[in-house]
Amino acid sequence: MEQGIKVRLKRGMISGGLEASAILKGMGLMRGCVGLGSIFTLHHVRPALPRRFAPNAHLEVTPDFLDLAIRRLKQDGYEFISLEALPGRMENLRGRQPFVALTLDDGNRDNLNHALPIFARHNTPFTIFVAQGLSERTHSLWWETLAELLERRDRVTFDFGAGQEFVPLGTDSQKEAAFSRFAAFVHGIDESEAVARIDELAARNGLEPLDIVRASIMDREELKDLARHPLASLGAHTVSHRALARLPEAEAAAEMALSADYVAGITGKRPMAIAYPYGTSEAVSSREGRLAAELGFSIGVTTRPGMIDQASGTALTLLPRLSLNGHYQKARYASALASGIPMRLMGRREAI
Repeated sequence: MEQGIKVRLKRGMISGGLEASAILKGMGLMRGCVGLGSIFTLHHVRPALPRRFAPNAHLEVTPDFLDLAIRRLKQDGYEFISLEALPGRMENLRGRQPFVALTLDDGNRDNLNHALPIFARHNTPFTIFVAQGLSERTHSLWWETLAELLERRDRVTFDFGAGQEFVPLGTDSQKEAAFSRFAAFVHGIDESEAVARIDELAARNGLEPLDIVRASIMDREELKDLARHPLASLGAHTVSHRALARLPEAEAAAEMALSADYVAGITGKRPMAIAYPYGTSEAVSSREGRLAAELGFSIGVTTRPGMIDQASGTALTLLPRLSLNGHYQKARYASALASGIPMRLMGRREAI
């Protein structure tokens, strides 16, 4: 089946599940699904850009949607807490309303320009997870590089392992198929090598990958300014933004420890929390949860969907998060997610 059709079918199914969950929540059903609360994850918060090809659209929401989502969740009765307050909250549950903690990955500059004013307006704390290599401009964002490259070109040549081959990009469907193939390439071989080869491809086609990083990611001084805000916290997000579970243990531990050192150098204190790059079952394992605890992190977050419940207290370094996804920007969907009903309908409570 054509890649674009598969994607549209999947999004339709998710939208349908969110609509059903919103209806059930509105009827006051399945109230026990909410657990103690939830952690939301975001990436970009910025006005929508007019683009035909946007393979990373799930990683960006508009400021208006973020504002509406927070308003709706407050209306629903959720208490917004900082991620750092979560361990204490787990120890003192008596009479507490369900909570929401807001997190943002990568350190995008639009978090400062567009998200911070909304958080300040609502007095909602938030945590931004910082990848040192992005902030220091030593590593690229391969998914952003690819999106821009494939948007610009109608063809490229690349060696996926069996010699140079022609990759057609004349239609949106071809671009989508190519993006998926490149993503599988990144996650199928040594990630550093794959990203280096994508960066080389971009450079041959007149695109400088680190320019994309400079244009979108906050540098050290911007992060330092942001960290002074009373609602803001910074967390670790490794150095190179590679999938830790695919690295040797010593290298994964070094990525985590150096990232903590970098954040400590910015804020003056070691971060309590780390977000594992990608955060999926393939990218983070129980080993990373153990390493996080050994390195002194109190909290580790994945992107595996789920709610926080009392059982989570034994695994605070492998917590699930819910995505405020750019494809589903409706306040009632945020409300439905926070209710826990979609996870129950899918037959799961926490990480998958």
